[in-house]
Amino acid sequence: MIAHGIQSTLRNGLSRAGYEIRGYFRQGDTVFFTFLFPLLMLLIFSVAFSSATFGPPGAELTAAEFYLPGMLAAGLLLSGLQNMSIDIAMERSDGTLKRLGGTPLSPVSYFIGKIGQVLVTGILQSTLLILVAVVVFGVHLPTDPGRWLTFAWVFLLGVTTCAILGIGLSALPRSGRSATAVVIPIVLVLQFISGVYISFAGLPEWLRNVASVFPLKWLAQGMRAVFLPSQFEAVEPSGSWDLPLIALVCGLWLVVGLIVVRISFRWIRKDA
Repeated sequence: MIAHGIQSTLRNGLSRAGYEIRGYFRQGDTVFFTFLFPLLMLLIFSVAFSSATFGPPGAELTAAEFYLPGMLAAGLLLSGLQNMSIDIAMERSDGTLKRLGGTPLSPVSYFIGKIGQVLVTGILQSTLLILVAVVVFGVHLPTDPGRWLTFAWVFLLGVTTCAILGIGLSALPRSGRSATAVVIPIVLVLQFISGVYISFAGLPEWLRNVASVFPLKWLAQGMRAVFLPSQFEAVEPSGSWDLPLIALVCGLWLVVGLIVVRISFRWIRKDA
């Protein structure tokens, strides 16, 4: 009976994931502001700073090479946290969650569908970013298999953590109409203080300390460890990529997100 229940939950979750993916790409505003936004920013920065170089002497990079890791990390935040929090808040507001609560679909299957959608769109988004960086701007990709292994676990941990945190954050807006106003400022601030648009080492120490509490800073650092030359490691505040610490901080946020989801998620708001 237990095995059958698990199989049914997974089957319903995968079916829901297919539905979520189709629905995601039918929403033009969602596709632009979560899927294509990092690509647009990469294009803007690469063109605007096309004559500039970044990095220490002997390891200078073009703008596209320098900004690619940050945009990949930002994509995880947008596809996971921003997309999930706004989308679920809207579904709660328009009655979708209430209707789902009256069906055999379990919350676990619903979460599997949401995380599956974020995983698929995150893979497509990262692939598109890397492809454009290589084809349009001539970015050289790492050839060390170890770096791609790092990319794989940082990506999977990052996309899962951001998705879970997004589900938890969806309980904060009091209505679907206010979700965008609540979530987007949080996401924008995190991007600016976490080394996505501005060199993290160049930020004031107190601001670096604030950013270090949140997972985006560590995801961006993990992506830098994959795509930037080893000379850039010395530029980090600690002088190291700190890969174990990246896994620890993101893992802790994943646990926090799961706890928040367990406590706060309801098919309808308690105060509705």
